[in-house]
Amino acid sequence: MENQTKHGLKIPPEGALDFVSLGALVHRLDPGIIPFRKATRCQIHVSGGEFNCAANLSDCFGLQTGIVSAMVDYPIGDLIAERVRAMGVKPFYKHFKHDGVTGPNMATVYSDRGHGVRGPVVFYNRSNEAAARLKPGDFDWNAIFAGGVRWFHSGGIFAALSATTAEVIVEAIEAAKAAGAVVSFDLNYRAKLWNISGGEERAVAVLDRIVRNVDVLVGNEEDLQKGLGMPGPEVAAKSKLDPGAFFGMIGRVVEKHPQIKIIATTLREVTSTNRHGWSAVAWINGQTYAAPTADLEVHDRVGGGDGFASGFFYGLLANESPAESVKLGWAHGALLTTFPGDTTMATVDQVRAFAKGGSARIQR
Repeated sequence: MENQTKHGLKIPPEGALDFVSLGALVHRLDPGIIPFRKATRCQIHVSGGEFNCAANLSDCFGLQTGIVSAMVDYPIGDLIAERVRAMGVKPFYKHFKHDGVTGPNMATVYSDRGHGVRGPVVFYNRSNEAAARLKPGDFDWNAIFAGGVRWFHSGGIFAALSATTAEVIVEAIEAAKAAGAVVSFDLNYRAKLWNISGGEERAVAVLDRIVRNVDVLVGNEEDLQKGLGMPGPEVAAKSKLDPGAFFGMIGRVVEKHPQIKIIATTLREVTSTNRHGWSAVAWINGQTYAAPTADLEVHDRVGGGDGFASGFFYGLLANESPAESVKLGWAHGALLTTFPGDTTMATVDQVRAFAKGGSARIQR
């Protein structure tokens, strides 16, 4: 229990589900290093910022996890549901019928990987998205949490989808708190999504209602500024890997939301599309922690941030020390960039080895 005292969270010791997330499931079309305007084939990855955490915690870390989301009964929905099952995540779906022509649809994310000096390009088709139709009352939270839940998670991408999705998050957090769960939220500010539903002004109003009931917040300086309306840091960062600007904003965040026990983020310095400096930092119950810096050779950068959050949450759920939890998140996020797709292919042994200073030498 000593580490629980250090991080300030009251995590239930057991529950039928260790972790439940609420968010949109999407499929990502990935033509690799070929730009879409010249692409002739794509890989299909199943993703969603909130789902990625549940999938990673199940597949890599062996926890019992669930995803609460919309599901459309058509072949794309079937594909997504199959991948959810393959990652060992328990689904709680609100089902929608597809009309065969216009939807509703499971959203599509288009993202090439870029290469060298050419960065990745990401755009969406979220037209008539089923998840945007979700509203309070669609889920029986008492039934979902009936066997006990230790941790509940959602994020800013889902909050931005429509006027009703943020209300679903508020409803879910209330039920999770009543069930005794720790609540985390990843700000994940996406300007393209908020711009079609009111811009920064609406984002700040919506996210403020959510964050006032959150225990653990994930987000970088830009997320804090644009998502929470915080003034920029007083001290400029010397580099993208300098945590000074991030730590400089914590006081304002905690002053506005004093119930928050933890704020964490990754730090990334992009030298080229395939070479990144990588670190992570966290403010935990009044203390600051920083992971080492690694020089990464990146295969696919999408999902690295969710990879960090997953490993970090695992450390806290496993009663690791705050410093070790940050390192586990940093290590898992780093490993995730070496795989195609948005979700993990790492093992917990690989994560722990890298967190302890492991190398890429062949494992015999």
